[in-house]
Amino acid sequence: MAQPSNRWPAAVSVAASVALVIAVGWQFMAGGERGAEPEKTVAAGEQLPGGNVPATEQATSRPLADVDQQRIINADSEPGNWMQHGRTFDEQRFSPLDQINDKNVSKLALAWSLDTDTTRGLEASPIVVDGVIYTTLTWGVTIAVDARTGKELWRFDPEVPGEWGRYGCCDVVNRGVAVWKGRVYVASFDGHLFALDAKDGSIVWKVNTVPGAPYTSTGAPRIVNGKVIIGNGGAEYGVRGYITAYDAETGAEVWRFYTVPGDPSKPVENPELEKAIPTWKGGEWWKIGGGGTAWDSMVFDPKLNTLYVGTGNGSPWTRAIRSPGGGDNLYLSSIIALDPDTGRMKWYYQETPGDNWDYTSTQPIILADLAIDGKKRQVLMHAPKNGFFYVLDRETGELLSAKPYAVTTWASHVDMKTGRPVENPALAYDKVGQWVQPSANGAHNWHPMAFNPKTGLVYIPAQDLALYYALTKEWKEKHHYTAEKNWWNLGLDYADLIDAIKALGDIPPSHGFLKAWDPVAGEVKWQVEYPAPLNGGVLTTAGNLVFQGTADGYLYAYKADTGERVWEQNIQTGIVAPPVTYMVDGEQYIAVLAGWGGVNITSGDARTSAAAKYGNDGRLLVFKIGGSGELPKLALRDQSIPAWPPLTADEATVRKGEVSFQQHCAFCHGTMAVSPGITPDLRRMNENTRQHFQDIVRGGMLKDNGMASFADLISEEEAEAIFSYVQKRAIEDRARMAPVR
Repeated sequence: MAQPSNRWPAAVSVAASVALVIAVGWQFMAGGERGAEPEKTVAAGEQLPGGNVPATEQATSRPLADVDQQRIINADSEPGNWMQHGRTFDEQRFSPLDQINDKNVSKLALAWSLDTDTTRGLEASPIVVDGVIYTTLTWGVTIAVDARTGKELWRFDPEVPGEWGRYGCCDVVNRGVAVWKGRVYVASFDGHLFALDAKDGSIVWKVNTVPGAPYTSTGAPRIVNGKVIIGNGGAEYGVRGYITAYDAETGAEVWRFYTVPGDPSKPVENPELEKAIPTWKGGEWWKIGGGGTAWDSMVFDPKLNTLYVGTGNGSPWTRAIRSPGGGDNLYLSSIIALDPDTGRMKWYYQETPGDNWDYTSTQPIILADLAIDGKKRQVLMHAPKNGFFYVLDRETGELLSAKPYAVTTWASHVDMKTGRPVENPALAYDKVGQWVQPSANGAHNWHPMAFNPKTGLVYIPAQDLALYYALTKEWKEKHHYTAEKNWWNLGLDYADLIDAIKALGDIPPSHGFLKAWDPVAGEVKWQVEYPAPLNGGVLTTAGNLVFQGTADGYLYAYKADTGERVWEQNIQTGIVAPPVTYMVDGEQYIAVLAGWGGVNITSGDARTSAAAKYGNDGRLLVFKIGGSGELPKLALRDQSIPAWPPLTADEATVRKGEVSFQQHCAFCHGTMAVSPGITPDLRRMNENTRQHFQDIVRGGMLKDNGMASFADLISEEEAEAIFSYVQKRAIEDRARMAPVR
């Protein structure tokens, strides 16, 4: 039951309806924290008071967002800008700036902050060009900000229908923009790609990159050889993955590469699929999904003229259903090297053949030149979900190294002769459910890692989590599988998952880490442990520093060589986005978006998350040495559970609601009905919300807020059972816990 905050119904018929929506919305949509406020919207081309042309353009002859390929190639000659997603084409997320360093970082303080008017996850890497910040918020809303002062210059809202939030596995997030020759390019959550004028945010052109729901788009576009490259999301809903290139000037489609085969009775879309088809055996994957969505990682080598793309998991997750005859299921969970001009494949390397655990390879890729066995090699480095750190020759795809960087129980090692992982047969879950590590959240998720060429280390936002995998009874007992239309397509048994968690007495413990990994030696040099997983992306600099934000609301700086903590700031807002750094008027700044979310809406830990403690109002925070700004002291959020009437539903009804909640609701409202604070905790529903539960869940009463109708999936009887389960959980937990003061 995904829902954004900050979106009110466009119109209601009578005043009483307005009052009711507001009363319900405060609780159901904002978790009891506050009523949603309308977003500050600036129409495309509308002039802000005082003009919206930043001082940079007024003072120089350079046009806004004047970025081209050669300028990015030469990025180190102007380190004060952050012109590309990972700063440079190799996406090392290393800055040569060293004005802020391990000797003076203790004096780092807030320069300015900007409220984003959001309460959901903020994941973007801000792009900074000539004194202007371009970044995205939720849904693909895009803003331009004066990098000196924090003044918002313009705002573009793609006006994604709120009910589209239902199709996001992992929040209504967006990871940023690309800038190119005076334009800002962004993909909205519903799959539209926009080219905006950098001066005012007006639309230059717009194309629809997807066939419709349940496809989504959350990744940052990349621009290569004058082409805008974008993928898609939605594998958990049964979609098929592809990457598309559009002409940056006109928006015309140039090429499309499908990552998995479609209906075998139809012509294949690209010749590489001829090789892939024999690796899918015995099933009808094209009817129930396929997957392989390229929803995040892309990196470009201009010297080799090669685009590297990471592909996603299978759909459904379980290969026993997707491909019961076996096979590697190309090109799931792979790195694919493409010719960016034609879209033809140069080579591929599959990291998790026949993926069975949602072990995507969409995690960020880094390019570097390393000395391996005494020889300088052009390498690609990757830490995907599956727990192994890969080093490949980026020209040939040759595997050079694959060592575990986290706990991996699903496989013992990667065979260097075959390049294949050696799976642990004892953890196959086709007959009996199993706890497996890493979980579907991965040993490392989308949160960007960074490479510092001075230390030779890669800094990974890593984690140790387990998940209970059990094949759905529908397949085990009847050898039949019905993927619910436009809804979760995992092939797992939710009842078994619930019972496995209950048998443990609690959700299994999890751990978050910042790991400094030596890619040549294949080992951890130092690490920091955090109280929770799913922490923020990483920045490293020539000042011998590594910056990272955390789920519990801190921003930290460490010495890059030793891991010593040298600075911290209590933000009181969880951070998943990676920091960036830039320089304006001779001063270096550190910038980061604060706003916890993404996959944390279902997997986050409410016991440690800042969102549960303080709320999740989003902000763009910018720091400098000697900054004079002050962060507000946030009040603790009321986490008490209100009184509920006595439970009258019988045990069978509650059990039905428990399983249905996990299947339909937990992905936004938390496992076992415990929300980590980003989306509403239904145990805390007020009386108005309880009375209109059916109207919300099945009637779509709050669809414009993102809480779409689920009438196609949930009957009236089932909704009542879900309500009874939430009621039971609320009564239990109210009896166990005292209100937080």
